[in-house]
Amino acid sequence: VQLQASGGGLVPPGGSLRLSCAVSGLDLGYYDIGWFRQAPGKEREVVSCIRSSDGRTSYTDSVKGRFTISRDNAKSTAYLQMNRLKPEDAAVYYCATHHFSVYFGGNYCARDAFDYWGQGTLVTVSS
Repeated sequence: VQLQASGGGLVPPGGSLRLSCAVSGLDLGYYDIGWFRQAPGKEREVVSCIRSSDGRTSYTDSVKGRFTISRDNAKSTAYLQMNRLKPEDAAVYYCATHHFSVYFGGNYCARDAFDYWGQGTLVTVSS
């Protein structure tokens, strides 16, 4: 199983980026997807998740209304559209996936529920 995250870069505050996560080695239609981020000196945190079964999504409070997670199972790819970026959004962004039957502490979007991870893509928000 391989996950390849891409789309990071340098954008000014208020700008937009679209991250992609190409997944190979499994049928993504049976897997939930999460996006996480890790800023220097901080722990990796969940940003957003999307379920395989019904497409239900969840977002951390700080990105609600600005970020949108989506998936295209036919292309085996997930996306994170990030709008109105803020300096505090700067981090390495990781995509991850787990089988839809997996939960951690009853939460499908918990970091420990995910067992396949991509290598990360760097997002820098600066003028």
